[in-house]
Amino acid sequence: MSSNPVTPLLDQVQYPSDLRKLAPESLRQLADELRQEMISAVGVTGGHLGSGLGVVELTVAIHYVFNTPDDRLVWDVGHQCYPHKIITGRRDRIRTLRQGGGLSGFTKRAESEYDPFGAAHSSTSISAALGFAIANKLSDKPGKGIAVIGDGSMSAGMAYEAMNNAEQAGNRLVVILNDNDMSIAPPVGGLSAYLSRIVSSREFLGLRDMAKKLAKRLPRSIAEGLKKTDEFARGMAMGGTLFEELGFYYVGPIDGHNLEQLIPVLENVRDAEQGPILVHVVTQKGKGYAPAEAAADKYHGVQKFDVITGAQQKAPPGPPAYQNVFGETLAKLANDDPRIVAITAAMPSGTGVDKFAKAHPTRTFDVGIAEQHAVTFAAGLAAQGMRPFCAIYSTFLQRAYDQVVHDVCIQNLPVRFAIDRAGLVGADGATHAGSFDVTYLATLPNMVVMAAADEAELVHMTYTAAEHDSGPIAVRYPRGNGTGVALPEVPQKLEIGKGRIVREGKKVAILSLGTRLGEALKAADALEAKGLSTTVADLRFAKPLDEELIRKLLTTHEVAVTIEEGAVGGLGAHVLTYASDSGLIDAGLKLRTMRLPDIFQDQDKPEIQYAQAGLDAAAIIDTVLKALRWNEGVGVEEVRA
Repeated sequence: MSSNPVTPLLDQVQYPSDLRKLAPESLRQLADELRQEMISAVGVTGGHLGSGLGVVELTVAIHYVFNTPDDRLVWDVGHQCYPHKIITGRRDRIRTLRQGGGLSGFTKRAESEYDPFGAAHSSTSISAALGFAIANKLSDKPGKGIAVIGDGSMSAGMAYEAMNNAEQAGNRLVVILNDNDMSIAPPVGGLSAYLSRIVSSREFLGLRDMAKKLAKRLPRSIAEGLKKTDEFARGMAMGGTLFEELGFYYVGPIDGHNLEQLIPVLENVRDAEQGPILVHVVTQKGKGYAPAEAAADKYHGVQKFDVITGAQQKAPPGPPAYQNVFGETLAKLANDDPRIVAITAAMPSGTGVDKFAKAHPTRTFDVGIAEQHAVTFAAGLAAQGMRPFCAIYSTFLQRAYDQVVHDVCIQNLPVRFAIDRAGLVGADGATHAGSFDVTYLATLPNMVVMAAADEAELVHMTYTAAEHDSGPIAVRYPRGNGTGVALPEVPQKLEIGKGRIVREGKKVAILSLGTRLGEALKAADALEAKGLSTTVADLRFAKPLDEELIRKLLTTHEVAVTIEEGAVGGLGAHVLTYASDSGLIDAGLKLRTMRLPDIFQDQDKPEIQYAQAGLDAAAIIDTVLKALRWNEGVGVEEVRA
């Protein structure tokens, strides 16, 4: 770690209004200082680095040219918003990023008026900015909507749906396409910058308007031909024909690190009477920090690191990550089963599909940020006899719920869902927490829902899913490393809807789903020490329930507690419904359900989050003691400690 950088110019800028007082020629120095401050801060906290480094100049230019916060600036996804936070009144807290009680790693409305729209999932910015623009137009208030969207986010259909609906916003909507992958851009250079400045100028746009008015007096066929000629000529010189077809006036591409190019173009766009306008800006992820520029991932997401060397703090060696256990298991299964294919939506390493891809590249499909397409694509594969595994984070699968219902479940197609990041996720906070998948999947007819208690169980469940051809099936597992149990040499095919007894007792029954099993066993030890004989069951399946096992436990124990890493409506609700329908609580059984609270939890360390949620061993003990009307809280804190 190093001391904070020297930033004499940045020290004068607390808000964008301070930035606008600076002379244009001093903005280069300000950008350099802003970049160093960001590197220093993320070195302390960890987080998303490369994307923020790529938009330092763009951040400075936007806030310098536009009248934020009256002009509403929406950053797509928000990975790149750290420089924005530093110059919008939050520099004094920037070293609390992604920490408990600190700044969010994404934009967040509750943090600042400069964050008009919270975003941590991609491709929403144009829709939101359009909403701001139209609202101001209808209210006759000043203020534009400005969306900054990356080329990756442009792979999602929602961005094009918004653009197709943007015409009414006129000059109140500005979309800045931040192309940091050179996936769309033709070569960028002096000619391109010159053309961009010319075609965005008031003089050019004025002449263009005159030509339009003249064209209206001409026969329709000639007028349409002139319009196409204008668009075609600019498209040939600058690209952007697709955006023109969607109703945007295209400007670019321009160098997103050259403030002398950026600022005059943005000023022209700001003052233009025509619109909506799309400005195509080419940037480089990791720009200005050599270790990031040299890294394959451009330091997209990093642990705490040494600013001078770029060396990241390595976690101590431990059990394999769940995502890698899944990916490696699936790759092995696919060696003997040519029907297995893997699908991911722009998250190959995050889901472990990269491990599968190395072994089976022709059977791996990264569809981009297009979860809806991923699910229906998998449904088509399944309908043709393949065994598709759709590997998507729990929080991202929410975006494809209609496809899960309509294209998979109604047709009873055997799509396998590998649901990563189930439960609470630590530093990524509420936007990425997998809180709802059991609730939204277990309610669907034909769906099978499994939850792995540890990495060995995940191996068995991956194999079980591969062999399940009678309908859709899902397995959920958390972010992070496993528990350290030995991985099985040969996976077992689990009987659908059957749980297991992990520990036998007589008075208290704990029915666990997923990785709360470790806390359930810890609680059982403490309850035994108090003379309360405790059974612990790993139900394995949220749907179908192991009704035989549940009936046995509920009729032979005085207290039964369900526990899961999900919101209300999941396992506990299904067990309660079964118990009620079967009359199992008529005789006075004390049945309690433990699940996530009805809130969106902020970021913190996962163990702290689960303690706050009341889903650790101490909370289980407390729930049991209260059900038995023992002295409340006896021994609870010592277990938590």
